Amino acid sequence: MKKNQNIPKGNPGPAARNKNANPKRPIIFHGLFLLICSLSFVYALQGQNQAHDPGPRTGTPSAGNFISGLTAAQQSYFTDGQTRFQEVESVQNGTNNGLGPSFNSSSCSSCHAQPSVGGTSPTVNPQIAVANAQGATNSIPQFITLNGPVREARFKFAVDSSERITSNPDGGVHGLFTIKGRSDAGSCQMAQPDFQRMVAENNISFRIPTPTFGLGLIESLSEDTIMANQAAQNSANQSLGISGVPNRSGNDGSITRFGWKAQNKSLLMFSGEAYNVEMGITNELFPNERGYPTAQVPSSCMINPTPEDTTNFDVTSTVAGPSDIVAFSDFMRFLDQPAPACTGTDCSQSIQNGRNLFINVAKCSVCHTPSMTTGTSYVAALSNVQANLFSDLLLHHMGSKLADGVSQGGAGPDQFRSAPLWGLGQRLFFLHDGRTSDLMQAIQDHASQGSEANAVIRNFDQLSQTQKQDLLNFLRSL
Repeated sequence: MKKNQNIPKGNPGPAARNKNANPKRPIIFHGLFLLICSLSFVYALQGQNQAHDPGPRTGTPSAGNFISGLTAAQQSYFTDGQTRFQEVESVQNGTNNGLGPSFNSSSCSSCHAQPSVGGTSPTVNPQIAVANAQGATNSIPQFITLNGPVREARFKFAVDSSERITSNPDGGVHGLFTIKGRSDAGSCQMAQPDFQRMVAENNISFRIPTPTFGLGLIESLSEDTIMANQAAQNSANQSLGISGVPNRSGNDGSITRFGWKAQNKSLLMFSGEAYNVEMGITNELFPNERGYPTAQVPSSCMINPTPEDTTNFDVTSTVAGPSDIVAFSDFMRFLDQPAPACTGTDCSQSIQNGRNLFINVAKCSVCHTPSMTTGTSYVAALSNVQANLFSDLLLHHMGSKLADGVSQGGAGPDQFRSAPLWGLGQRLFFLHDGRTSDLMQAIQDHASQGSEANAVIRNFDQLSQTQKQDLLNFLRSL
């Protein structure tokens, strides 16, 4: 009998298998394995070389001090305003001024906190704690998270008393919370808006706090300076498809410049509106309580005489005479502009390259003007100062991706003021609604149908990864 004759025909033994095996197969498999490893290594290296946001600068805050050159009296007004800016408001009008009946937070500094008092949205969202402080019974809307940005909510279209969406434009701020249930709110029974429904029906837009650093310098820019800067950019504007325009007051036709859509004329107006819509505190500019969803506030919530924030006319009193909103405006007026991490040749080569790319190659500076010089102000410290704001203060159409569906003054549903970039190096959230913490994503979101920034973003996209990184490093140095 032959040695292998009982082995099934379809199952050859080891010798037969070795005899019929292809000696090249192990070599091929080994080569494929090396090729896959090599490609994986190359892709990993490419991923490492992709430009990315280096993240917010750490260390000492680059803003929050008063501008140099203030008199001793002006410094005292700055300090008084800063103190009031940080006060936590209560409902009962005693030492504090009448929180609610609807509100977004209970102090100015809770929202304007990063990287120091007067800034923007901090690392930990204070709205989570404020929602149920003092026994309040508020639920926290889905768009408010512990590590997300501070947000206010605006409705695109008005709702009626049954909370049905109408065809009438709204655009106003709707307080996230009410004082219902608070120990200092008496029997107030004002319910929260149905934010979940507004989100589901796409009838809501969000805004995050704008930094208040350097606003006195912006207030001190003459209209001639703003318009001359616009004229100087005309040829670049035409080649890039940019057509920025100022927002203007419906009363006197002057250029308005504060807020995401440059909707407010002055720091006093900016303060008065915020006190009313963010904390529900009536004042001499906004003297009436705001209700929801109708114009009426439940009588149980009309706890204090209005306006709640007023001038103290008792000249014999030790309590400061100016109202809170005047003190707030003084604090913001005297806040210095943010200091960059470095200037000129003190900066790294990457940051120097990035500045050149920002201005001369990508052409971001057509809208984000590096600097303008203030005029003559009644405050000597604000006169003839170079304001390195990186904004033209004009409105631009930002396209379908950024449109918020809200009109304010002459600003339409997709128009926004060029956001000043000073202090950007220490900000945590970007764009008007805080949708991203990634600077690269914020840049890319400038491009969409109808955006004036499309040509500039194409310029940016054509940069090499190294050049993009230089530009990002420059922005984070501001």
